[in-house]
Amino acid sequence: MAGVGVGPLQGMVRFGLLVLTVCAACARGLYFHIGETEKRCFIEEIPDETMVIGNYRTQMWDKQKEVFLPSTPGLGMHVEVKDPDGKVVLSRQYGSEGRFTFTSHTPGDHQICLHSNSTRMALFAGGKLRVHLDIQVGEHANNYPEIAAKDKLTELQLRARQLLDQVEQIQKEQDYQRYREERFRLTSESTNQRVLWWSIAQTVILILTGIWQMRHLKSFFEAKKLV
Repeated sequence: MAGVGVGPLQGMVRFGLLVLTVCAACARGLYFHIGETEKRCFIEEIPDETMVIGNYRTQMWDKQKEVFLPSTPGLGMHVEVKDPDGKVVLSRQYGSEGRFTFTSHTPGDHQICLHSNSTRMALFAGGKLRVHLDIQVGEHANNYPEIAAKDKLTELQLRARQLLDQVEQIQKEQDYQRYREERFRLTSESTNQRVLWWSIAQTVILILTGIWQMRHLKSFFEAKKLV
């Protein structure tokens, strides 16, 4: 009886791990410090045709009070996003607090970079800036209360919409994992093929070297009239 339930149980465990992985990857909240000319970049693995929303706010270091205070309105942040092929998906200047949005069209590692326009501000010159960044991927980027109000959805309809979005996101994540497995398989096959050809080349070189040595020794012995 125990052997009958192993297959379905393993399937449920794998599905649960996938859901946890998707949920863990859907939202990223952090803060970091940057200098006046420093550029900070992050790598985010994103499936294709997935919406990404980033919210940020900045705080400026006050040397007198020795504490981070809300930044002045004149301070801006430049956000640049590149897809796995290096193509610029988003490049725009925002304020001291803002929100950026983009949709991925190529699966893989997307580079998200932020830097301030501090060179234009004497107040920030030589100072330090704290940036709070929250990145939401997939269905977690949807504002469901706003969707419910706009489409006049009941609580049950809204919950069904959320479940459909979650299933769609899991499907995209599965497609992305298959895409990664395919790339890894192609890389492994290419590496194995190169190793095989290198082994063949080494074998040929050893055979040719042995033949050359045998002929050289034969010529040496004939010259010395030993054979």
